[in-house]
Amino acid sequence: MKQTSPLKINRLFSVAPMLDWTDRHCRYFLRQISQHALLYTEMVTTGAILHGDANRHLAFDKTEHPVAVQLGGSKPEDLARCSKICEDFGYDEINLNVGCPSDRVKSGSFGACLMAEPELVRDCIGSMINAVDVPVTVKHRIGIDRDDSLEQLLRFVDIVQQSGCRTFIIHARKAWLDGLSPKENRDVPPLRYDVVYQIKQQHPELEIIINGGIKTLDEAAEHLQHVDGVMLGRAIYQAPWLLADVDRRFYQQDNPLSEPQQAIDKLIPYIESHLAEGRALKHITRHLLGLFQGMPGAKLWRRHLSENAYKADAGIEVLLEAMTKIR
Repeated sequence: MKQTSPLKINRLFSVAPMLDWTDRHCRYFLRQISQHALLYTEMVTTGAILHGDANRHLAFDKTEHPVAVQLGGSKPEDLARCSKICEDFGYDEINLNVGCPSDRVKSGSFGACLMAEPELVRDCIGSMINAVDVPVTVKHRIGIDRDDSLEQLLRFVDIVQQSGCRTFIIHARKAWLDGLSPKENRDVPPLRYDVVYQIKQQHPELEIIINGGIKTLDEAAEHLQHVDGVMLGRAIYQAPWLLADVDRRFYQQDNPLSEPQQAIDKLIPYIESHLAEGRALKHITRHLLGLFQGMPGAKLWRRHLSENAYKADAGIEVLLEAMTKIR
């Protein structure tokens, strides 16, 4: 059986897959701020790839590397086919979603509900590993509903690693599949970082990445005393400039950008190309609203983009005018 190698990609710091948020425009923007953070796509279902427009879901700019794709599905043969397609598109890693608690995911028999079927997850990942040469990883919760004991989680990890998977990205909350909305599942179940630490202690041979509720780089650095990598999601999306110090702090590389305005300057040619193809400005600017979070003029920046970028004839001048609110 082929084994995935966690050493092929540096997962010390990554930006989480976020449904409806981490599309290709978001990732291109974030890459202007950090050259080394590992970026993830939003979840793409096997059905969307096999029966829809694969190029629309999977195409990305080469400057996004290192970039991983997250798949949603529960049929080993479909996941194997999609993994190969994703590898051919050039992704550096393929991740299986076993953590999303949304209703549409649950009704499709994948996402967090798969934690109740570790043997199926093992078979899915095994098929994916055998189909590709890039690393295959899994992202999951610490438990679901009342099955949230450390013993249950250890059993899940023990069974899944039989597939050859060596990288487990663990959201340090359990998921309530009955009674909580997807939004509530991101906040209501308590964070239990100690459980993730214990998985690393029990399995030092595995690469363990921690996710969930991490808000600052200081917190990330503290977690790295216990696990192999950290993954931030909403904290980065809501305040993207937080990424600016990631390269220096975690990869010992200087960042050529010294202020957030420079990230916009680098983004302008990309936006102009996007607009020249007849596409809307709002597809990109919706990801920029938090760039100046906590800085003078941030509120005016957000307001100007929110009120003007969604107009049908909005052009680059909307962005340039918004910049004057900061400068």
